[in-house]
Amino acid sequence: MLKALVMTTKPQSFLMSFISVSVGTALAATQVSLDWVAYLLSVLGAVFLHAGTNVVNDYFDFKNRVDTTEVPGGFSNESRVLIQKLLSPQQVLRIGLALFALSLPIGIYLTWAKGLPVLMIGMLGFLAGFFYTANPISFKYVALGEPLVFLMWGPLMVSGAYYVQTGELSAQAIWVSIPFGILVALILLANNIRDIQYDGQVGIKTIATVLGKHQALQLYQLSAAIAYIIIVILIILKQLSLWGFLVMFSLPLAYKLVQTLKQEVPPDADARTAQLDTAFGLLLIVSLILDQYF
Repeated sequence: MLKALVMTTKPQSFLMSFISVSVGTALAATQVSLDWVAYLLSVLGAVFLHAGTNVVNDYFDFKNRVDTTEVPGGFSNESRVLIQKLLSPQQVLRIGLALFALSLPIGIYLTWAKGLPVLMIGMLGFLAGFFYTANPISFKYVALGEPLVFLMWGPLMVSGAYYVQTGELSAQAIWVSIPFGILVALILLANNIRDIQYDGQVGIKTIATVLGKHQALQLYQLSAAIAYIIIVILIILKQLSLWGFLVMFSLPLAYKLVQTLKQEVPPDADARTAQLDTAFGLLLIVSLILDQYF
């Protein structure tokens, strides 16, 4: 039971939330003293929302017959606990709602301590996470999954974490969030390119099924390039310091991944993209930390 519970949350994906919150916090720390309690609570709240989204996504994918034995498992695919009958659909739904509920006291405390925008950002995160696959919106099934993921793990989480530390909403935080948000969205795009045949069979729309495999791969390549170009632009505009060039150490990994996808989309394309995101995000955090001291 415990193993199945952990599986359905897909903990391997939580690093994306940690990085998003840490980017916003590290950027804020270049301007104000760091509130460690608020930072840790922000990470915990983001992880609860992320876990709730993953679990509820499992439930609705199973209910809508999107998750089947034919669909390959992967970094961003379903945990398969429902297909393997390790948990019942009702149990999975209750777990997902409980995880969302666990983020509530954190949100209430941070709202009380930091201001009303925290509650608004948290509510947007919950609504986006729940209706990612839930009716009547089901963003994932109408080719809006990638844009939603970009907004959640980019501007929403990064600027939210920045606000928790500074008490201000910042255009700089939004701009800095964009490259990492793009790369997180590419995890889903890689997953959907790989699963294009299965998604088409069950009748759901993704960017990959709408564009077709060739154009979806071109979008992946272009988006990855744009993420790095934006970093350079932010450095030129002095929104990031010269330490921002550290992010370029992840560029060989990006190049290798793009070249691999040109030849064939591997079963672990989403996991490989997540590895790129991790390298990119951690280097961005390090660059922001170094900017505080040098």
